[in-house]
Amino acid sequence: MYRIMLVDDEPNILSALKRVLATIPVDTLDGEKPEIETFTSTDEALIRASSIPVDLVISDYRMPGMNGIEFLSRVIAYQPNIARLILSGNADLDAVVEAINKLQIFRFITKPWHDFELKSSISQALAARALAVENQQLADVVRVQNDRLKRHEAELQRLETESPGITKLKRSADGGILIEDDDY
Repeated sequence: MYRIMLVDDEPNILSALKRVLATIPVDTLDGEKPEIETFTSTDEALIRASSIPVDLVISDYRMPGMNGIEFLSRVIAYQPNIARLILSGNADLDAVVEAINKLQIFRFITKPWHDFELKSSISQALAARALAVENQQLADVVRVQNDRLKRHEAELQRLETESPGITKLKRSADGGILIEDDDY
């Protein structure tokens, strides 16, 4: 199940976002309805983000006390792999560039949004995050396997040094092991 955090200083925007999220087909979200938490306070949202894993955060850009870029920068400190979207009624080009370059946000969406675009962006962001997490897990598995191979190779080298020829077998065409008379 996906956990989504919505952060906006306007409660009516949060309600509208929740309504849009409720209409996303569950088959595009791994077959389950997402768990959605809403926050009108960036401080409360940061406390929550520091204590539970979140898959996606959708933040307003202009909020009192802390803008969306500052907020997401802090969230990333807790959860570097979280998917990120920013909403803004004032699409300032410098803000868009900063959000993309500094935070690597998935999308910068203008208010008012088109429901289809928002739902599509949410589904794509969650899918991209899931793929990134899976890639990281696979890379971790490969690192563990490479460490095992290195230890195995080191042991084979130790055995070969200790008893030359012990790691080398002579095989017949059918795969059987050949034992020569002088081996006895």
